[in-house]
Amino acid sequence: MAEMSTLRLSAEQVNEYRSEGFLVYEEPVFPEKKFEALKEHFEAELAQLPEDVRPESMDVPHFADTKLFEWLFADEVLDLVEPIIGPDIALFSSHFICKPKGNGKRVPWHEDSFYWSHMMSPIQVVTVWLAIDPSTRENGAMLVIPRTLAGTSEHEQVDPDKNVLPWEVKRKPIDDGRAVLIELQPNHASLHDGRLLHGSPPNTSAMRRCGYTMRYMPSSVKMSQEAYAAHNIYLARGKDLAGNQYGDPSKSYEELARYRRRQGNGH
Repeated sequence: MAEMSTLRLSAEQVNEYRSEGFLVYEEPVFPEKKFEALKEHFEAELAQLPEDVRPESMDVPHFADTKLFEWLFADEVLDLVEPIIGPDIALFSSHFICKPKGNGKRVPWHEDSFYWSHMMSPIQVVTVWLAIDPSTRENGAMLVIPRTLAGTSEHEQVDPDKNVLPWEVKRKPIDDGRAVLIELQPNHASLHDGRLLHGSPPNTSAMRRCGYTMRYMPSSVKMSQEAYAAHNIYLARGKDLAGNQYGDPSKSYEELARYRRRQGNGH
């Protein structure tokens, strides 16, 4: 277990996260050189995307790109999530979500738990949303609705040509008035619960909006056998508490990555 002095959230911040379902971390997550190395690595990966592949679709890149564990397993990140989920931490997923300028797709209102309910029990995931670019009102920053933590909302299908995800929560119009805008500077982050209602508008501005979502769960969460057919988790810190199977962070799972890309954007 990390020494308490290394953990990066106060008791007040942890209480805010648990009550509201999210927290804005307005400090650099990584030292500047380490962040710039991640950004350069991302830019190189983005440049290799085929022209017919949307940049919003860079889901689970770590399955094939083992270099990313340099940041996914970094103490700077794990010390953010340990105060919330404890010292035994599994990496559930990651996703570069990049909205290009001018035509960046909308992320419909959703709960992550809708996509993960068949994969794990209980659903207990914290997402670290690391800003690579400035994330602002103008370029489609994320919106959240505080305290929406039931994680059981009904969803309906939406147009995949206009939305990053194929499903959207059926919501009452009054919910819009409760939405909180999460604006971030590069190398700052927000953290949110996997059950929280959130989404973001399209990016019609002249500025790109990219972030890296790093998703973690306590290793006491049990993955389903169904999930292993198309997904890897990795033990990031501490020990396994649920008898889960873990991927090898030194090994590239290119075939699994290709399968996930064929399935669509994922989440």
